[in-house]
Formats: sequence, structure tokens, C-alpha cells
Amino acid sequence: MLPPFSMPPPLRVMLVDDHAVVRAGYRRLLETEPSFTVVAEHADGDAALAALQRASLPAVDVVVLDLSMPGRSGLDLLRRIALRWPTLRTLVFSMHDNPAMVAQALQAGADGFVTKSSAPEVLVDALRRVAGGERPVLSPDLAAAPTQAQAQPPHLALSPREFEVLQGLVAGWTIDEIAQRLHLSTKTVSNYQTLIRQKLEVSTAVELLRYAQQHRLFMP
Repeated sequence: MLPPFSMPPPLRVMLVDDHAVVRAGYRRLLETEPSFTVVAEHADGDAALAALQRASLPAVDVVVLDLSMPGRSGLDLLRRIALRWPTLRTLVFSMHDNPAMVAQALQAGADGFVTKSSAPEVLVDALRRVAGGERPVLSPDLAAAPTQAQAQPPHLALSPREFEVLQGLVAGWTIDEIAQRLHLSTKTVSNYQTLIRQKLEVSTAVELLRYAQQHRLFMP
């Protein structure tokens, strides 16, 4: 007699997005799929990281996160997950679609990147592929440009941390504000600012702002 067929356990998903309505939409979508179960949701990166740290092995298979959140950024959360829990899969679900954001997320450790303009089935398919170990998984509206060897603008050579500092600078934050938000010393942020200007070949704040406008590097 053949053994009874048993379904594999559903993939455990953590949702990290600062908009409660968006998280509720994710949850409703994923609850229609028997292969997924939403086991946790958080409004910012700090809360998500704290929840993951409370267990020696996180009871989560995939983290779906936004990049723009109050407090700890999505990029920093990605980097910390990649360093501490390298087998934990991560999928960015963001309104941003320019190559700089995609490249930085992948560099920080994201396994996939789906834009919020994508159809619901695209998110579901990306989750399955990321959970299965595929990388990088990109939504169809994101041409695979970030992974292709080609002439790249200088900002794509920035590290994820340098890119976070750049985001703060072009948003008009002071050195002290950037240091506080990124949990760094002011000296470290000043050093990053110098490195960023050197890599982008700009010498003033005005030139830096002009560069950011030219390459659509603003993140709300």
C-alpha cells in the first residue's frame, strides 16, 4: 500500500512594511495560497530585527520587506540578515524601480526584488522562487540590468552603507541626523561623505544634489 500523500508544510513568511494597510493586503493575498503562512508582521526594521534575534533560529523562511521605513532602513536589515542568518531568504517589495535601488538591495543580500506595481501573482511566484533558492528573482518590469556586466554609473559602485549615507545627504539630513538614524558615529558618517564624493567625482553639496537628481536617487 502506498503511503498517504502529505502536503509539505507552508512557507513561513514575515512581512516588514511601515504601512498597516499594505501589510494587510499582503496577508490577505498570501492567505489565499495554501503554500504560505504569514507568521509575523512588523512596521519597521528595528522591530523585525529584534523579533528575529529573540530565537536562535528564526521561525521564518522568507522575509518580505520594503526599503523605505522609519528607523532602520531596509538595506541595513538586509545586510544584517545576510550576515547572521545566511539561509534566511529575503524578498524586497518596493515602490522603487530604478537600477540603483535594485542593485543596492541585491548587494546588501536580497534574494529578489519585486515592485509594488506588479500583479499579485508576480509576488506569489517570486516568493516561491526565492524560497526555492533562486537568486536573483526580479519582477518582469525590472530588466535584468543590475546583474549584467556593462558600463555602470559611479553610484552603483557604492557599498550599501555608503548608499544609505548618500540617501541621507540628498534628503537634506545633517551629519548628526544621519549618524543617529544609521546608528553610526558622526566621524564615521563624515568619512563616508568624503568617500562618496570621491567615488561620484563631486566636490560640493550642490554637485552631489545635482548628481542625485540626474540619476533619480531620491528615496522618500
